[in-house]
Amino acid sequence: MALFSIGVDPVFLTRAAYAASVTRTSVGSKTLVCLFQRGAVDGLNMVVPHGDPHYYGARPRIAVPRPGRPGGALDLDGHFGLHPALEALAPYYHDGSLAIVHAVGSPASTRSHFDAQDYMETGTPGDKSTRTGWLNRHLQHSAEHSDTPFRGVAIGQSLPRALRGSATALAINDLQSFGVGGRRSPDRLTRAFEDLYQASATGLVATSSEEAFEAIRMLKTVDPARAKPANSAEYPQSPLGNALRQIAQLIRADLGLEIAFTDVGGWDTHVNQGADQGQLATRLRDFGDALGAFAMDLGDRMADVMVLTMSEFGRTVAENGNRGTDHGHATAMFAFGGGTRGGQVLGRWPTLDPESRYQGRDLAITTDFRDLFGEVLVGHLGESHLDAIFPGHASKREHWPGVLHS
Repeated sequence: MALFSIGVDPVFLTRAAYAASVTRTSVGSKTLVCLFQRGAVDGLNMVVPHGDPHYYGARPRIAVPRPGRPGGALDLDGHFGLHPALEALAPYYHDGSLAIVHAVGSPASTRSHFDAQDYMETGTPGDKSTRTGWLNRHLQHSAEHSDTPFRGVAIGQSLPRALRGSATALAINDLQSFGVGGRRSPDRLTRAFEDLYQASATGLVATSSEEAFEAIRMLKTVDPARAKPANSAEYPQSPLGNALRQIAQLIRADLGLEIAFTDVGGWDTHVNQGADQGQLATRLRDFGDALGAFAMDLGDRMADVMVLTMSEFGRTVAENGNRGTDHGHATAMFAFGGGTRGGQVLGRWPTLDPESRYQGRDLAITTDFRDLFGEVLVGHLGESHLDAIFPGHASKREHWPGVLHS
């Protein structure tokens, strides 16, 4: 894919005319926001099993203190607690709009970041031959947003694996710089494009020139970047805060956004991870504050928005010799927003007993990520073809009553 997918297309003017003539006729009301924590977040310090007798013995230097102690976890249910840096999310857990699924992950045994991320984004763990992403396959089977190029949008410079495929998808690097000319001199076709739209539309990648032209037309008409956060929401001045702010702008612009995707790195904490303070705490504070601002910004619109967090795998139960953790297996994921059966830590807890650990070292998986993702697709977006979204997987959800209200 090239920027705007223009290249040297000889039918440029025909496609431009097509784009100018297309109008939106229907817009779906539900949005799923996927947030990938790349690098393998330590779910055991993000959602602390302070009631498990093996947690503190395995982490003498990096364990988050028990609730009620200085720097202690924020108690959720007497057994689990949020890392104190996630205090912005605690009210949403207690009001029932945030649910947590623990001991969730991919059944693939790889400890490679790249392979594990690809498996989670394609939705086919262990199969490297899959070329499309699970989110794009959903879009292929959903006609609700077929008349808008904003069905699937990633905030970033390129489409993630999860959104690659034949269905319409866009990658937008920065709404605020949209329409600002690049450094290189434009060629003849690009100049014609700029004349048509009165600006150089940098920072947008589309799956076809039709989608690019129509997306540009719609963005220039609506100009969502002008919209300021509502309800006094204050996003962190960070890449994640900026990405979630832009997703909120797109949602409030009513462009028909069905799937939004963004990611945040820095979770590979092999050295000096920290406990209630330190590098993990800093990243979690940004993560929690950005999500809290996003929910505050959207206000009542969160009833139609679901945020689903994910990470390729977790970390080892025991800390290593560098006051960090190594590549593990299961982790924790959040479901946040409309229709969530919140206020619970869901999933069967396998315990941290050494005899129960995966390969003797990691938190074992009791929930396949495809069961969680599939339930969100069905319950929130109305998907009815899960066999096509997660081929070869028989859904199992016996370990929790569901993250969504029926």
